Formats: sequence, structure tokens, C-alpha cells
Amino acid sequence: MDQVEAPAEQAHQVPESIDVLQIMQAIPHRYPFLLIDKMVEIKAGESAIGVKNVTVNEPFFQGHFPARPVMPGVLIVEAMAQTAATLVVLTLGKAFEGKLVYFMTIEGAKFRRPVGPGDQLRIHVVKERSRANVWRFKGVAKVDDVSVAEATFSAMIMG
Repeated sequence: MDQVEAPAEQAHQVPESIDVLQIMQAIPHRYPFLLIDKMVEIKAGESAIGVKNVTVNEPFFQGHFPARPVMPGVLIVEAMAQTAATLVVLTLGKAFEGKLVYFMTIEGAKFRRPVGPGDQLRIHVVKERSRANVWRFKGVAKVDDVSVAEATFSAMIMG
């Protein structure tokens, strides 16, 4: 796929960081499935970092695992996707706010160490390419600047 720039990318300013209320404007996810608290270092059409403060109150810790709480790896990949989806919506503009973004592929997922209560995930996503409404990203989740998970994924925004 060749990289195609969306005309709307140049039409508006994208902030360098946003809070959870702005994330909820961009994507339809809500508690308990909204998995990013803020985004920083946003570069429209290119990259961003999502931040997730992992607390003992997360609903998934009740069953995964009560004696040793571990954030499920699939939810870390979902947090990558939510970070990427928010970046896409910010890049494309208000007309895409609240639109659904569906996974198409997840490749090369690797989980390097457990994530638990008290950790802060910093989810780095970088666009590899986009064509029409399909975007491909590389994601790396880090805790204390150490990689805990990574994956390459593509998604389609339904506009």
C-alpha cells in the first residue's frame, strides 16, 4: 500500500496533548473499556503516545489474577489501537469524531513482562502507512521506558 495523505490532515491544528475528555470526543469507547487516560507528543498523521495509569481498581484484575494482578496482553494491544484510533480521528478532523475503528490485522504481538497495578503504560504508536480509510501502525507499550509489549496492526475507520 502506498502512503496517501488525507486532504483533511492540513485543514486544522492538532494539539500536542489531549486529556481523557478529548479522547472520549474522538473515539466511542467508555469505561470500563476506555484504556487510555491521555495522549502526549501527538504529531498529526504520524505518531503519538497514549498514557494509561494502571490501578488496582481495574475491573479485569478481579479475575486476572486475584492473587497476582496482571493486565491482559490483549488489553495492552487494545490500548495501542485506541491510541492509534484517536490519532487518526485527530488527524482527519471533527467529521470523524466518534466513528468506529475496526481491527483488521494484528501481527508480531510480543509480551515481554507483566503489567500490574501502579504501572504507567506509555503506548507509542507510529503510522507505517495509510490508504483511504485503512491505517497501519507499529505500537510499543513501555513501563519506566522498558518495552513490555509490541505489535503491528491495521485498522479501518468507518466514515
